[in-house]
Amino acid sequence: MGKRKQSRRRGKPPVERERYTDPQGNVLVLRKALSAATVAKINEAPKSEAATIDDAWQRREELLFERLVISWEIAGLPLDDQKMLLGRYRMSGPQERHWVRTTIAEHIEAWIPGLEPPRAT
Repeated sequence: MGKRKQSRRRGKPPVERERYTDPQGNVLVLRKALSAATVAKINEAPKSEAATIDDAWQRREELLFERLVISWEIAGLPLDDQKMLLGRYRMSGPQERHWVRTTIAEHIEAWIPGLEPPRAT
């Protein structure tokens, strides 16, 4: 059974990626494409009426980050584990978050038509 799983993995093409470097030399690597189902899920309105606009915006921002970011090298330390990446993003300061949001917005406009980019505020 293990061999079957291995052969399926080899058949997938590598994920196309784009690298972005901030002024401090940190590198954010984003995937160039998302499935149509993922784009639809990200573009969905919040399901709960109890969610505030800010809650919905925050969740969408994190969902975009989770789906697009492959790795993030900060001060020479590469992060590629999804939990570590999201945790590091949540701990980042306002300037760093702004750079990530702006970079993701520009990346979406260039590579992923149909997906609404995040607000870069």
